[in-house]
Amino acid sequence: MSRPLLFLLLAAMFPTAHVNANAFMQDILLTKPPVAVKKPHVLQAHGHERVDEYYWMRLSEEQRSEDPPDAHTKEVIDHLNSENAYTEVVLAPVKDLRDSLFKEMRSRIKETDLSVPYKENGYWYHHRFEEGKEYAVHVRRKNEEGAEEVDFLNENELAEGSSYFDLGDHEVSPGNGIVAYSIDRIGRRQYEIRFRDLATGVDLPDIITNTGGGCAWADDRTVFYPRKDHTLRSYRIYRHVLGTDPAKDEVVFEEKDPAFHCDVYRGHTDRKVMIATESTLISEYLHLSVEDPMGEFRVFLPREEDHEHTPVFVPGDGAAPGKWYIITNWKAQNFRLMECEEGRTKDKRNWKEVIPHREDVLLEDVDVFKDHLVFSERREGLAHLRIRRISDGQEHEIEFNDPAYMAYMGTNPEWDTRTVRYGYTSLTTPNSVFEHDLNLEHDDKLLKQQDVLGDFSPTNYLSERIWAPARDGAKVPVSIVYRKDTPIDGSAPLLLYGYGSYGHSIDPGFSSARLSLLDRGFVFAIAHIRGGEELGRAWYDNGKMEHKVNTFHDFIDCAEALLKERYADPSRLFCMGGSAGGLLVGAVVNMRPELWKAAVAEVPFVDVVTTMMDESIPLTTGEFDEWGDPKEKEAYDRMLSYSPYDNVKEAEYPAMLVTTGLHDSQVQYWEPAKWVQRLREHQRSDTPIVMYTNMDAGHGGASGRFERLKEIALDYAFLIWQAGGAGPVK
Repeated sequence: MSRPLLFLLLAAMFPTAHVNANAFMQDILLTKPPVAVKKPHVLQAHGHERVDEYYWMRLSEEQRSEDPPDAHTKEVIDHLNSENAYTEVVLAPVKDLRDSLFKEMRSRIKETDLSVPYKENGYWYHHRFEEGKEYAVHVRRKNEEGAEEVDFLNENELAEGSSYFDLGDHEVSPGNGIVAYSIDRIGRRQYEIRFRDLATGVDLPDIITNTGGGCAWADDRTVFYPRKDHTLRSYRIYRHVLGTDPAKDEVVFEEKDPAFHCDVYRGHTDRKVMIATESTLISEYLHLSVEDPMGEFRVFLPREEDHEHTPVFVPGDGAAPGKWYIITNWKAQNFRLMECEEGRTKDKRNWKEVIPHREDVLLEDVDVFKDHLVFSERREGLAHLRIRRISDGQEHEIEFNDPAYMAYMGTNPEWDTRTVRYGYTSLTTPNSVFEHDLNLEHDDKLLKQQDVLGDFSPTNYLSERIWAPARDGAKVPVSIVYRKDTPIDGSAPLLLYGYGSYGHSIDPGFSSARLSLLDRGFVFAIAHIRGGEELGRAWYDNGKMEHKVNTFHDFIDCAEALLKERYADPSRLFCMGGSAGGLLVGAVVNMRPELWKAAVAEVPFVDVVTTMMDESIPLTTGEFDEWGDPKEKEAYDRMLSYSPYDNVKEAEYPAMLVTTGLHDSQVQYWEPAKWVQRLREHQRSDTPIVMYTNMDAGHGGASGRFERLKEIALDYAFLIWQAGGAGPVK
């Protein structure tokens, strides 16, 4: 690249940033990566000493937003900008591919589109997308013949002037006159709640800042919401009365244990406002009748060690008292369903079993309706929806036929109903919304399926599911998809995706963007490794704390199984993961650097020990039950044994693309920034290691339905480039 062209590139990338292009010129012209200055910082614990040369890269959120920045902030921001510039230079050979991938992925999206309307409290609600617009317009009409539709929240208007925008939540008041909505313009997940008069379309003067995003109406004047502390932990629930000063709002609940976080919501039957406070292994609930909005919340059941439960209130009928359904792991590792009369919940001896514990089925959720219960369960790694009629106990299950799929309950706000919505998708089936008659086993009605424009046909793709043997004898499910004309003979590039933390199951759903990889001959696979909950609670328990290494071994063993079964070319095997999945990527490239052709680590949690030792930042105090508390030597040593940043070694690392967001509230940007520096220091091959920082976003990346495609296009262009082009679009 010529010097003038490079200056044009820098000028285009950083028109107003505090960047001195000359400071970058020498490294970039030689296509050498930015080299951060070393400022050794000693970290000591349990008689052990670690030296972190890049600890200085940390900035507070206030520093990140300062204008003009101080010298330290400028040094960090300049370094991140130089990394972005270097990434653009290294990936210059695939710039046209990135552009074409973005256009290709965008061309599959139906730009003018409508969601399926749902009925709630006398109104029909839906949202629409308009051609060329990034965000949704929210619409409602009264449930009366001839009623007109009214736009009540236009996200595009709300997002004007913001490089990032997220509508966190919106809740309409019980009398249908006011909508409370929350917005985040940074990506830090600190939401501002506003209130809009739906008759006039004008916002009220009440503005509440630094909230968790959600809220719960008790009546048309009283709303409850969570606020965050300096670590971004939701720790207090406040009561706000419209028309009063939010600074004087009353604290109705405070969670003083830093391992817990709290939230508030209105129960499904609209009779209770619920406060949920929980840690990784313990939950506690409080409730308040909506008929007493100024009253005090009552504890459902005092918190107990290792007890997780979720109560759902059902109002009484006539003389019959109300009751609660409780999903609980009390004497039930995979959870069971209990019931209890109102007012008798604090003694579990009053609880009666409705659904017993099962060793081979995980009870994930229950949706309660007037005459039916719908159970969301997981069996053999796949989601199942089972319906029970309350009057006679008769049951049936909704049938799904794909070998790997995702099924879930949809938007069902009405309690008194005989039909429900559910969502369904698979690796070859676009996202679909079905209506199911609760009294019938078959004849579900397809209300809408995601439109995929162009020449897409699900018959062009094949989905499979295999069980990969782990080294300790466990069997790990792997979901696979590829074009039917892709040869499965050991010659195809394969991207293996994984997560494996927090008991979060990665379900195999459809992605129209992913077609751009499949159409270029890639095989895509999801490893449902331990640390997730696909095979029940034990699957999660055996992938965390002292068993965390199982997560990494499972992923490697899945890769080996895919090679053995000839799904992948051994010289073109790729891995990808984000957040805790980025930790997974970091661990497996340290353990087996020769196994991977290239790796993509998105917002990766890689400096495990340092982060978990620092209780002043997010992703710490609430997660000791996930990773361990490094103040304890055993946990410290264990985390140190796999922490990607601490285990970088002299090795021929694969090519790597690392992404982050400057305002990330979950995994701070400095973790990947430091990791990239250390990786390059120890890299013993000529494969590139590049990093991209979204300077306007947080943990979720770019906002907007089209802008986020640019980040996917970056990932895919990098992978296709490393695969040697992987062949033309078929």
